[in-house]
Amino acid sequence: MIRVLFVCLGNICRSPTAEGIFRDMVQREGLSELIETDSCGTGSWHIGKPPDSRARSEATRRGIVLEDLRGRAIDPDDFTTFDYILAMDKQNLADLQRMCPAPYLDKLHLFLKFSTEDGRIEVPDPYYGGPTGFSDVFDLVTAGAEGLLGHIRYHHPNIDR
Repeated sequence: MIRVLFVCLGNICRSPTAEGIFRDMVQREGLSELIETDSCGTGSWHIGKPPDSRARSEATRRGIVLEDLRGRAIDPDDFTTFDYILAMDKQNLADLQRMCPAPYLDKLHLFLKFSTEDGRIEVPDPYYGGPTGFSDVFDLVTAGAEGLLGHIRYHHPNIDR
């Protein structure tokens, strides 16, 4: 089992969007028995809350389900449990690096490092991104999820290529 954790600040916009998109790809590829997904925030103020309504609306428009997701904060056990811990931006990556025990630092990455598109390395926070903020983030995250799935298939022999 490969375990993937998506991390943003509050776990109501970017990371649940990434989890939903990646989870959908994994399901469509028949890999749900082999790849597990989750998301969390480095902050704790949205614990138990659903994703932002604008993220859910954009996801619904694109056929992705986010309604079952609830905000949670990073837990110390996450560093041992997950194989990939993917931060949406440099600040969250730095926060994770401060929290992470040294033996697990190699699990931490910027999510867009895996993107199939060149250019951006951070997923911007769509919370104040205007009318297209959530749509733009959805496009960025989709490219990142495609690249991540390709990376996992290539680097993990137990995943059917």
